[in-house]
Amino acid sequence: MKLKNKVAIITGASVGIGYATAKVFLEEGAIVNICARNAKKLEVAVAELSEYGTVRGYVVDISKKDQIVDMVEKVQAEFGRIEILINNAGITSDAQFYKMTDEQFDEVINVNLKGTYYFSKAVLPSMMEHKYGRIVHATSVSAYNGNFGQTNYAATKAGIIGMTRVMGKELGKYGITVNAIAPGSIMTDMYSAVPEEAREKKLAAIPLRRYGTAEEAGKLFAFLASDEASYITAQTITIDGGFN
Repeated sequence: MKLKNKVAIITGASVGIGYATAKVFLEEGAIVNICARNAKKLEVAVAELSEYGTVRGYVVDISKKDQIVDMVEKVQAEFGRIEILINNAGITSDAQFYKMTDEQFDEVINVNLKGTYYFSKAVLPSMMEHKYGRIVHATSVSAYNGNFGQTNYAATKAGIIGMTRVMGKELGKYGITVNAIAPGSIMTDMYSAVPEEAREKKLAAIPLRRYGTAEEAGKLFAFLASDEASYITAQTITIDGGFN
């Protein structure tokens, strides 16, 4: 119960790594507030996760600052504090650079990068007041590798690594740690949509010769959000089976 009674927000938690992370957090004793854009998927997730502990769901498009602020205010009103933020939500809109539209570029920037910025800013007053906080961002090995067709996505994930370093340095004096995890090939619905030929090629290059699980990523989020990681900040930890 390393997160017992800690009040957490996990974004993009109706499916995939976010959902698995919410489950791990609940099993570790946290009070979990999740958000997602899809109301139907969110409703199903909340119903399933409620078996493991206290969970609340909010329909939020993280590219919309007002929706983020509204959720944070409601969580604060109900629980009196926000101690953990997991910035997991993200999207892709792939195209080769010369074919990528401005709309594709802006959409991914607005969700992945600006959404992370908006949510982090929104929870800071509570964390600074209580002199305690754990913020963990989801970046990606795409930030290192520059995956084909992902100029927009790789740019956001590289940007998040930079944000993590600066935020960690600036917020340490308030008792707030800021870290990131960089997942590689984690088998989620999003990754299963990758063509099989491409997945098999990637699998052959992973030293552990298997894909990661969403639960493994969730456990890394939980570690960085716990007091076991109290002297770790401004860091990005890669979880990719040794691919990088």
